[in-house]
Amino acid sequence: MTVASLPKHFHPLAADQELTFACHPGVPCFTECCRELDLALTPYDVLCLKRQLQLTSSQFLAQYVIVEWDEEQIFPTCYLTMVDDGWASCVFVEAHGCSVYANRPGSCRAYPVGRGTARRGDGGPPVESLILVREPHCQGFAERCEQTVQTYLHDQGLEIYNRFNDALLPLMQHPSIQDRTFRPSRQQLDQYMLALYDLDQFRREMTEGRIALHRPFTPAQLTGLAGNDEELLLLAIRWLMQEWFGE
Repeated sequence: MTVASLPKHFHPLAADQELTFACHPGVPCFTECCRELDLALTPYDVLCLKRQLQLTSSQFLAQYVIVEWDEEQIFPTCYLTMVDDGWASCVFVEAHGCSVYANRPGSCRAYPVGRGTARRGDGGPPVESLILVREPHCQGFAERCEQTVQTYLHDQGLEIYNRFNDALLPLMQHPSIQDRTFRPSRQQLDQYMLALYDLDQFRREMTEGRIALHRPFTPAQLTGLAGNDEELLLLAIRWLMQEWFGE
């Protein structure tokens, strides 16, 4: 996407660029960005939220997620439920702020910065692009808090979110997807939802032998089966790569 084609209020950023911004309860617009939004959840977002709420992944999906199956998109999108209060508020926003703040989704952490990534053909670190979302309602830019974009994202705890989001790139940007030779069947879309979003059910089915990885498990993968959700998510990605692309 070129600079000229960026939507209104979106501006390109560099990691070492200065950013004057802060968000806290004293900012007049506090929690306005938690309303009237379409908040797409990554698999790692769901992992963190369901664990904080002490729900199984199936329970979290049933209570808090709307899955949209758009035929124009290759994969379904999981959106966080909004409350029908006239403002379409996030289900987790309260008067004092976010009730799941410690495990808030990655896009909430990064705001007003957006991050895009592209897989490199040589297998190196992904190519990263950053944008600034400067919406008229946001008064956080008036705060006297200066830092670089990189420092801001670090302070928001984005590293681990980026790590697991980037782990999806070999799957989501596989060459067969990029050149449109692969189009998932409904069964494969169900596999996608199971493996990436319904981790507890995926663990159960793998432990009970209903699905299998066609190679010996590594010690890390075994810890995933035993209860390490982060390692299980990486195992789930590996399983989808095997099932879809024979890798």
